[in-house]
Amino acid sequence: MIRPRRLSPGQTVGLVAPSSAPNEPEDIRFAIETLESLGFRVRPGAHVFERHGYLAGADAARADDVNAMFADDGIDAVWCVRGGYGASRILPLLDYAQMRRTPKALIGYSDITALHMALHTQAGLVSFHGPVAWRAFTPYTLGEWKRVMCEPTVPACIGAPPPFERREGQIDRKNRVSTVVPGRAEGRLVGGNLCLMAHLTGTPYAPDLRGAILFLEDIDEPYYRIDRFLTQLWLSGRLDGVAGVAFGKFTRCEPSASFVQNRVLEDILAERCRALGVPAVSGLMIGHVDDQTTLPVGCLAELNADAGTLTLLEAGVE
Repeated sequence: MIRPRRLSPGQTVGLVAPSSAPNEPEDIRFAIETLESLGFRVRPGAHVFERHGYLAGADAARADDVNAMFADDGIDAVWCVRGGYGASRILPLLDYAQMRRTPKALIGYSDITALHMALHTQAGLVSFHGPVAWRAFTPYTLGEWKRVMCEPTVPACIGAPPPFERREGQIDRKNRVSTVVPGRAEGRLVGGNLCLMAHLTGTPYAPDLRGAILFLEDIDEPYYRIDRFLTQLWLSGRLDGVAGVAFGKFTRCEPSASFVQNRVLEDILAERCRALGVPAVSGLMIGHVDDQTTLPVGCLAELNADAGTLTLLEAGVE
């Protein structure tokens, strides 16, 4: 895997919108100011304010912005405004040879999973499943992002719940890591949004998961659709040989009103992992949550399901 350069204040970040447009153009200006507050100069893509229905401009325009940022020697990293939908539509239009020649950190999550998998499979480039630019950074999110992208040290435990002050009658019900299948495994981190990972199955951009630590998260999906996505990955054979599974947050995912009887989410997540016989945990700070970690896609990590920890064994940046 090719690792991009680490980030530091004073560098120039290219802002792109490969998927959906924000509901309000002002959100893009908020994104610019947020990145500037981190000490970066920000250069918006030429088409970043465009809108084409539910997309942030036409496919060619969105792809041109991503390609232009990688080709520009004055750009140090490429940051996505938001996710939504549409990144997979531009994958055939991207210049992967250029990306290999001029590796840069690409940052985002949710629909940006499509870009992460394309960079992984087509360019062999480490990219970063982390915060999008239009969201404010909590202290936890900022700390995790800096530890991975600015001041990397290894080994480094990532994705653990934020500190919680236990006191009489009070426990942390919101952020808990659970052992799904006990055991330990090492492998390269690959994954992202569960819906997108299932969506890419059967395409050239679906990654080889043999020996990988697969991480998955999602939002606004009823339980039966989570079951469907996991079953799609299983039926396709993509889960064969996976080393371990790290489930993040399944935000606003609930039982479906269409069914009288619903399954428990814990059972849905555990079913495939138990059948595979691989270590698995759930509840890491990955996904659509205010406090989220940053994961370097393609880097070696250790999953300790007994302890509920995910540890980076190599840095994602040079």
